[in-house]
Amino acid sequence: MRPAGTQDMLMTQNNDPAMMPAMMEEEVVLPEHLLPLGGVLGQGVSAMDLCTVLARIFHVQYTEVALLRLENGLLRFLFPEHLRTTGSIPLSSKAVAAHTALSKKAEIFNNFARVKHASIFETIKPEAGASDDAAPPAPIQKLMSVPVMDRGSTVVGVIQISRKGLDPKYAQDFSREDLHDLEIAAGLIATAPALLAN
Repeated sequence: MRPAGTQDMLMTQNNDPAMMPAMMEEEVVLPEHLLPLGGVLGQGVSAMDLCTVLARIFHVQYTEVALLRLENGLLRFLFPEHLRTTGSIPLSSKAVAAHTALSKKAEIFNNFARVKHASIFETIKPEAGASDDAAPPAPIQKLMSVPVMDRGSTVVGVIQISRKGLDPKYAQDFSREDLHDLEIAAGLIATAPALLAN
């Protein structure tokens, strides 16, 4: 059974002769709720634009989305912007993102606050001019971590969606359907200029 809205998209695509070669080459039919991704995969779209759309799709704040690109054995943040200059994550580290890249497996952590992880990036405040009196950022309570792989199954990055909060009971769990949707999104993001050209 198809998700709601998929049938309409199939009919529209099948009736458009210009789409036929692309459809034969790549059989990707997006569920309706993932359709906004199509508008942020082209040239001139920033990592922030892409992550803002992902945040809307997964009903999180845009500050709860992380996009990392793999370069020379290091995962570098493309988003959030304030983490671009704070360092990178070696694949040899115990970080969840490094594990995701090495294992090539998508994972859900609905008890993330209890998972041993490098919390250094959680403590960095988004605003450079934030006063020391400002409350520290809320910790990550729930996390989905998915590898971004090219057509040859080579990892080119990692995408993570989190839910932050002071108490885990106020952060909604991620479902298997959410993880599946993020895997579909990661497959599309693999060729996005926002990931490759930054």
